[in-house]
Order: sequence, then structure tokens, then C-alpha cells
Amino acid sequence: MSTENALLTILAEKIRNDSLVLPTLPEIAIRVREAADDPDVNLHQMADVISNDPALSARMLKIANSAYMGRSVKVTTINQAVTRIGLRQIKNIATALAMEQLFVSKNDVVKAALDKIWSLTVSVSAVAMALLKHYISRNKHTSLNLDTITLAAMVHNIGVLPILTEAERHPDVFANPEFLEGAISRLAGRVGGSIMRAWEFGPEFVNVAERWNDKRYEPEEISYIDFVRLAAVYADVLPADGDKTACYQKYVEKGLMIDLQYIESDEFKEQVAIAKAIFAD
Repeated sequence: MSTENALLTILAEKIRNDSLVLPTLPEIAIRVREAADDPDVNLHQMADVISNDPALSARMLKIANSAYMGRSVKVTTINQAVTRIGLRQIKNIATALAMEQLFVSKNDVVKAALDKIWSLTVSVSAVAMALLKHYISRNKHTSLNLDTITLAAMVHNIGVLPILTEAERHPDVFANPEFLEGAISRLAGRVGGSIMRAWEFGPEFVNVAERWNDKRYEPEEISYIDFVRLAAVYADVLPADGDKTACYQKYVEKGLMIDLQYIESDEFKEQVAIAKAIFAD
């Protein structure tokens, strides 16, 4: 049996047996989520939780002062940042910003693969955020919201992490990037769904992580997975059926965009750049 087939067999067996080692949610994200779920928590207490992590604190200040939030008056404290972002949104925003902590490895080859995946994840997230922001501006009463798409997009490809960890034990696999990409394409969705369930995330996150690249699944109503998919096509992460224009037209007909011109407009590209800047170091 080839190394590649051996790895696929190992992965498939571990997925079936529920024995694949899944990544754990970053500790600071756990603390923020637990605090946000406390009905008695207030903004000051939430700010105290975030203040314990200097890296997250800096990122929260950055997003609070970003053009993405649409505010011109600068905030300088975590209390002010939490107040601006809001308790309801802080849970998903903080978790999304903490995701980068998982894309690390001491193995140079694995690290290079993770760096590439992280960069693509940020690109897909920025596009999805810009698309939903535009959609909300035209559909004020939608139940879809920006903090959820921010986190859903950031975890859409989280299933690659255990696969790369397992592949790290088979160095020959990394000499065949085409195989590794194929293994990720075939298995990452199932693994991603398992991670979302293990982290006790809601069904919208499970759905995105598990089915974003499964073209057999087409939700009837507009959902977060549509924005992630369209963003993945735009960022050349998900191959389009036919050319991109035909793919974009499908989402115009579904109602995600008002016309094809928007996704080629300077306004859209500016909104993508604004969203992407949130995740820059």
C-alpha cells in the first residue's frame, strides 16, 4: 500500500471510530464564550476577561477602531472596545480573532502548509464579510449577522488541522501536494463538522464547516454557507462550475448580490480590504 493510501485509510478509520485527535478551542476563546453565555455578565466583566490576553486585546481594539465598524471616533480601552462591538457580537468576534493561534506547527513543512491555509482562510473570510455586509444593507430584516459570518468563515476549513497533524507522521505525503490537497478536499468537511460539535458550536457553524465544499448540498434559503462558498470561488479556493461569471450569476439570482457589477466594483474591493485588515498583524 502506498504512503498516500495508507494515510487515507488511517484517517478514514479514525474518523469512523471518532478517535481522530481534534484541536481544542484556544483558552481565551473558551473564557470569552463562557462569559458571554452568562446572563449576568456585564461589559466591564467581559473587558476584564479579554484584558487577560494581550494579543486578543490588541486585536479587539483594532477591530473596534476599524473602518469595518464604521466609526470615526477612536477608542483607546478594552472597555470602550467591548461597548462599541457589543456583548452579543463579542462572543463570535473574539473567537474568530483567536483562530490564528491554532494554525501553528513546529514542523517547517507543516507550518508552510498551515500558513498558506491561514492566508486563504483570511481571504475567504474577508470576501464573505464584505458580501454579507452589502446584503444586510439591502435586507435590513435578515436574521443573518456579521459576527456569525466572521466566525463561520474563519472556521470553514478548520477540518484541515487534524489531517495535517496526522500527515505530519508521514513526511513522504508532503512531497505530493496534489495528493494532500485531495485528501483535504475529501475528508476535511467531515472532520470540520466533528470539531464544531466538539466545541459545542451552533448548527450554522457545523453546516458551514461540514458542507461548504460539498456541491451536492444546496440550501433553499440564503444562508451563511452561500456567502462562504461565493467567497471561496472568488478567492480561487473552490473551483467554479463553469466560469466564475456563471457562478456569480447563480448567486445574483438567489439574491445574495443585486447584480454582477457589484463583485467587480471598487466599493466591493474596498470593503474586502477593510475586512482583511482586521486579521493583519
